[in-house]
Amino acid sequence: MEIRPLPAEEAAVRRFVEELWLPHHRALEAIVDAHGLADDADLLDVEVEFRLDRLGAASHRAWVAVDGTDDKRSQADAELAALDGNLAGFVATDVDESPPVFDRPDRLVVGDVYVREPYRGTGLARDLIDVAAGRAREVGCAELALDVDADNERAIAFYEKLGFETRRRRMRAAVDES
Repeated sequence: MEIRPLPAEEAAVRRFVEELWLPHHRALEAIVDAHGLADDADLLDVEVEFRLDRLGAASHRAWVAVDGTDDKRSQADAELAALDGNLAGFVATDVDESPPVFDRPDRLVVGDVYVREPYRGTGLARDLIDVAAGRAREVGCAELALDVDADNERAIAFYEKLGFETRRRRMRAAVDES
């Protein structure tokens, strides 16, 4: 298994969105009440454009786990879109710098972690979080942070096992237009 940075290249991002991002969010739709994808958009094209824009920002990084490349030496420099291995999972992060008026450290926010079903239970999710922690150290962030849906019990248990603690609760309310 190899974990590679997701490059800001359209073919690589398109493969990532098709094979990992869309299946991840389709799975979340099935288990998380408040998670739904738009019905009126070309999800693939819209997400590829959005992801390319995000990858252009200095604060955002994503990594993809690739399994089963035939020849590691010849594949090492290959573009992600051209690799013959399976995309097994990913992690995406953003730097959250603390404004100087607050007494808290900068954080690296884990936006998404996903591991495809055949790779669950292999330690890959932990490896992806470790990559995020390495990024946090690299950019001087003292903490990792993430949001997890309240009804995603499997993810909550996993994050707690890794030492994540609930510090805040995000609450929401609909705004009436009357």
